Amino acid sequence: MPLLRSMFSRRWIFTSVLVFTATLVLIRLGFWQLDRLAGRRAFNAQVTSALAMPALDLNQDLPDDIETMEWRAVRVTGTYDFDHQIALRNRYHQDQLGYHLITPLIFSGAAVLIDRGWIPAEGNESPASWHAYDESGEVTVTGQIRLGLEKPAIGGIDDPPALEGETLFIWNNLDLRRIAKQIPYPLVPVLIQPDMDEEDLTPPIPFQPEQDLTEGSHFGYALQWFTFAAILFFGYPFYLQKQELLSWHEAMALPPQFGFLTAIIDPDTLHTRVRFIDTDSDFYRLARALEYGSADTCPVPPIDAG
Repeated sequence: MPLLRSMFSRRWIFTSVLVFTATLVLIRLGFWQLDRLAGRRAFNAQVTSALAMPALDLNQDLPDDIETMEWRAVRVTGTYDFDHQIALRNRYHQDQLGYHLITPLIFSGAAVLIDRGWIPAEGNESPASWHAYDESGEVTVTGQIRLGLEKPAIGGIDDPPALEGETLFIWNNLDLRRIAKQIPYPLVPVLIQPDMDEEDLTPPIPFQPEQDLTEGSHFGYALQWFTFAAILFFGYPFYLQKQELLSWHEAMALPPQFGFLTAIIDPDTLHTRVRFIDTDSDFYRLARALEYGSADTCPVPPIDAG
């Protein structure tokens, strides 16, 4: 086919490969957005299902698969161990910099970390200052089950490795497995974020993130990428054909009314694609002259310029 030959001619081969590669990339981006949509739907279903379940009482039941129950409501009664609490830096409350206090709660022969909430950074740079927020005696905590982060978020800073026998008190990331290694008793492998009280503004102030359970814009983005791929793939042949016509108009220095010549001359070989019965016509002589490259080598008389 003439169009395919033009696409893979020396003049257009690089552009054609670029267009086909870009089309594949755009299609892949579309499927990537569909994958993200599927992940978003799975996340929404998991959160909705967990929020609908009754609160888990850890004093009565401590399931082995508790790590699969993120976002489920939970309740536990015990006593805090303030000697082994840590803090997460770079936490904000109403645009004010501070820490989140993470304190072990010992209960029924087990222990779990509680994110007690935000405290201001000023005046709380050392673990000794955190004792100002101690709560003595037995406490009952209600909240949500959360998992930790073993890797820092994009742009985040990893925590330095602790030396042997050293305790790291201020952390960048909530890596529950690493934190558990510096606590002298086993921990339940989850974190509890206590329920928030909008009227309680006394540090530590509990925090729970608001979850967006919509599907977002992933489907719309997928359609957008697929549309771009279709426009590029199906529009390129029309663009190529137009460029070929314009190139031959310029090369032959003919006015537009002679544009039909480009339909009978192969742009790769300069050979005519048809033969004419009337070999005496000036039109035939012009086509043959172009086929042989010059009027001097044409086997038929050249066209009279006058």
